[in-house]
Amino acid sequence: MKKKRSSVGQWLVSGVVVIAAIAVGVFLWRKATQAGGERAPAALQAPAGTAGTGPAHASTAIQHPIAQASPASASTAPLPALDASDASVADALLALAGGDAPGSMLHRDQVIRRIVATVDALPRQSVGTNILPVKAPKGSFVVEQSGDSITLSPRNTERYAPYMRVLEHADPKALVAWYVQYYPLFQQAYRDLGYPKGYFNDRLVTAIDDMLAAPVPDAPVKLVQPKVFYRYADQDLEARSAGQKMLMRLGADDEARVKARLREIRALLTGAALPARSASVR
Repeated sequence: MKKKRSSVGQWLVSGVVVIAAIAVGVFLWRKATQAGGERAPAALQAPAGTAGTGPAHASTAIQHPIAQASPASASTAPLPALDASDASVADALLALAGGDAPGSMLHRDQVIRRIVATVDALPRQSVGTNILPVKAPKGSFVVEQSGDSITLSPRNTERYAPYMRVLEHADPKALVAWYVQYYPLFQQAYRDLGYPKGYFNDRLVTAIDDMLAAPVPDAPVKLVQPKVFYRYADQDLEARSAGQKMLMRLGADDEARVKARLREIRALLTGAALPARSASVR
């Protein structure tokens, strides 16, 4: 089988966000080189036609009040204003990662707004790359090709390794405590996004539940390339949400590790009992 490394720079846009925000990654399979750096969006907005609509926004009743999250933050320090919070938020996230996250991973502008917009988009069909809070990993997206058959190469896991280390080494309780402390800023950013009656913690739990429902595709994962973008050959997989596609493209082992972390975070966010720790989550 011939291994094919995309010579024109297909990007896997991936990320380990504050696990509390659960944007562990979003993927684009592209053949075009992305020139230059990503500019921050002038104003992050909800996708057209979605603000205030859909099951996640149809009711103003709060399903998962932040007061139920545990552990509660012990800090009583006043929060910065949302638009002046980037430095403290970025520094806190890097510290929570235990020194395993290089500062180059994180976009240091509009951090909370980026996280909120990404979480809101994960259960949908796509996530705009300009809203992501983290940067793309180094290297090129790798596929394996034999004749007309194209499959996802397991070698792609090498590219996500730094992000997976952050995911596994960060303490979920510390992350959730930080998220609880900063929750008023997350809530403000969510309302500014276009959901004046929405509740961000409910949307976060919805995004987690959606990703936990992702299947584990049988290997090798078959792809097609009708035009520029790679797509899943299996139409059921291709129809999945952006968040589910992200998990499926990690590979079975990393998908299991991410799901284990998501279950811990969900339990802490909702005041439920923590699930048993898997040996795969170190």
